[in-house]
Amino acid sequence: QVQLVESGGGLVQAGGSLRLSCTASGRTFSPWRLGWFRQAPGKEREFVAAIYWSSGSSAYRDSVKGRFTISRDKAKNTVYLQMNSLKPEDTAVYYCAADVRPDSLSLYSTASYDYWGQGTQVTVSE
Repeated sequence: QVQLVESGGGLVQAGGSLRLSCTASGRTFSPWRLGWFRQAPGKEREFVAAIYWSSGSSAYRDSVKGRFTISRDKAKNTVYLQMNSLKPEDTAVYYCAADVRPDSLSLYSTASYDYWGQGTQVTVSE
């Protein structure tokens, strides 16, 4: 079993920055890929970014490209999401998720991921 714990959320003004962390515990952690998703009130959970654990290759949704950076620290079993130039529309609960086995499912889909954290709130004020 894998447990994922997010931290780093909070309230920030538009244009500010936050860094989210997601640390994994449990059995030996060596996932295929890790993702960040977010869910705003009344909306579906949406893909934000993902990183392949082994290679470090990453992907982003268009609206965050150039502003967000996903990274990982294998020694700490931690994935990060550095968020710069935040906008009010980035306000949401942010979740990290782990996909532990290669499969044919899209990295953009919540269905691909086997384990989820509890979420951390990010609020961006005008």
